[in-house]
Amino acid sequence: MTNFHVLVIGAGIGGLALTQGLRRAGIPVTVFERTRTRTDWLQGYRIHINPAGSRALHDCLPPPAWQRFLDTVSTAGGGFGFVTEHLRDLLRFAEHEITPDAGPADAHHGASRIGLREALLTGLDDEVLHLGAEFERYSIAPDGRVTAHFADGSTATGDLLVGADGANSRVRGQLLPHARRVDTGVLAIAGKHRLPAPDLPTVLVRDTNMVIPAGRGSLFTSVWHPDRAAVPADTAGDSLPLDTSSAYAIWGFGDATATFPPGVTDLPGPDLRDLVLERTAGWSTGLRRLVEGSDPATINAIRVRSATPVGPWEAGPVTLLGDAIHNMTPMAGIGANTALRDADLLRRRLIAAGRGDLPLHRAVSGYEEEMRGYGFAAVAQSLRNARMAASGGRAGRYAFRTVLRTVHAIPPLRRRMATGLGS
Repeated sequence: MTNFHVLVIGAGIGGLALTQGLRRAGIPVTVFERTRTRTDWLQGYRIHINPAGSRALHDCLPPPAWQRFLDTVSTAGGGFGFVTEHLRDLLRFAEHEITPDAGPADAHHGASRIGLREALLTGLDDEVLHLGAEFERYSIAPDGRVTAHFADGSTATGDLLVGADGANSRVRGQLLPHARRVDTGVLAIAGKHRLPAPDLPTVLVRDTNMVIPAGRGSLFTSVWHPDRAAVPADTAGDSLPLDTSSAYAIWGFGDATATFPPGVTDLPGPDLRDLVLERTAGWSTGLRRLVEGSDPATINAIRVRSATPVGPWEAGPVTLLGDAIHNMTPMAGIGANTALRDADLLRRRLIAAGRGDLPLHRAVSGYEEEMRGYGFAAVAQSLRNARMAASGGRAGRYAFRTVLRTVHAIPPLRRRMATGLGS
């Protein structure tokens, strides 16, 4: 077994999955996170783990951590529907159509970010996870080893440094200074409505829905059902702000940024709610009740940004994964799953290098070549979805609605689309 040490910058989903996978394989790894406690970066919203993400997570995590994940995923998944603004089905899939006969490692899962984070942290002690380590830059020695430099003056040296430090990655900024993130020209306003809600239609409290109106804008809805089990406090003694026992219907309205008033991202929740209600005038009562009954404190607006494709670069002792290289819009729901795929692919390549099957630099270059292909394909898919959501063209919407009705009527097309949802 060839020994080398991996430094991971960033304890996000992809960085932690890689760390767990390497530790499981006996490869020395240390992860550095700029926040100071395990609860600093916890979030309470739902995240969709698709079959590819589930398989990657299963293969990276040790069995106790995988079971911890399964114990806390949502109690129900529901189906997926494409509907008009009047809440009439264009195409709807039942849950069993989306993942027929799939075992837990190849299924769709609705997970709270808190529950997923705690599963990823399972078993990582202070020797592996270094908190309060704000990465500033790296340097490469003549012998090819790489040193990470941190804001407090400390350093760490290893054989490979992996930038998993998110969309504003400092590692990417040094490695690929020409890589850019751009404003897509799309703005999203999102919020959540507490459940139960007897006044909401069943499909809004059971299924995920994509609303495709004849006119401008689009609306996405989903549901967070309670975790099967409460997530216990971590071994470091932090008190986790966990509330995964409440159910919510979650929604997001998207349209072209130029159609909104200046300063929209600074508006308070009540004003954003009223803005969405104004833009959905004439839509179904159920959809408008979903927005109207949402807690204003949960409503916010963001400008949607996306990475631009990057061509091949010379492989070395520094690489990237997840949002640090292929940050994408949320309009396809595959960003976290793509990061998990990166982690699993890099894990497998590094295990092969550890066995002596190939040199470390070839393991890294092979990972980067494959990752660029599917990673930037996912970026393009999510960008197309975002631009469709913000398009005011009625002809394109009419054509898409026609395609959905056609798929509904042709069983082979229906089966193919159902199994590909969220991929």
